Amino acid sequence: MVDGNGPVRRRRAIAAALLLPFLAAEPRASLDEKTGPVAVRFPEGSLHGFLTLRAPGGEPLADGDLLQVANARGIESRMVFHFRDSSYFDERVTFSQKGVFRMEHYELVQRGRAFEQDLEVTLSATGVYSVTATSRSDGEVKHWKGTLDLPADVYNGMVITIAKNLARGDSQTVHIVAFTPGPRLIGLEIAPAGTRRVWNGRHGVATTHFKLKPKLGVILGFFARLLGRAPPDSDAWIVTDGVPGFVRFDGPLYTGPPWRLELAAPAFGR
Repeated sequence: MVDGNGPVRRRRAIAAALLLPFLAAEPRASLDEKTGPVAVRFPEGSLHGFLTLRAPGGEPLADGDLLQVANARGIESRMVFHFRDSSYFDERVTFSQKGVFRMEHYELVQRGRAFEQDLEVTLSATGVYSVTATSRSDGEVKHWKGTLDLPADVYNGMVITIAKNLARGDSQTVHIVAFTPGPRLIGLEIAPAGTRRVWNGRHGVATTHFKLKPKLGVILGFFARLLGRAPPDSDAWIVTDGVPGFVRFDGPLYTGPPWRLELAAPAFGR
């Protein structure tokens, strides 16, 4: 009898043999890699910052605000963007800063044509999460609820704050929960990648360029690359001399294409 599935089985066997080294390996931190909760060097406080979001070519996409309030629970931070196509992005995080930074509660809402799917997310430091995702292509709604085993260095909505608190030249690997749309805990390496001078009028100041590199682990990373869905690196520029300050971020807001997030200044109307 001729086995018509023979070629398919052989290909699967070859694929399995190629995958064995990946399946046997477990992702491990290198000996010189810093991990764990990040120490508070510069405590956060109350502020109201103005932001703008641009496409890679520089076209304006959305105007936004960064709002922070300090209270007895810690810092409540909110970043919200109103898109010119009426899309909407709202990310909120409450975190404590007693010696080290710790995320306490996280919420995300994104909706509109700027995103592949509408998304509503809640996540607590205990690992309890809830996700509702609505496909923009066919309107299908999916729900996820459960509990994740989270380490103490999960920093959803806090990556820029963490980068501002790294000592000069330091790299740090922390974690975030990626909602794609189901939740998945991944590592995120924050590493300096050089310096660049920026100008405020005639006053120049040096910034540190940080590379933000998702670390999926060997097995997940292999399949993400195989399927062409590996998350891209992002870039952030932070003033690190004296008091740290955010300057620019290039990368996905959360999901979607890479965009440019910069500081903005409000203008008086005519």
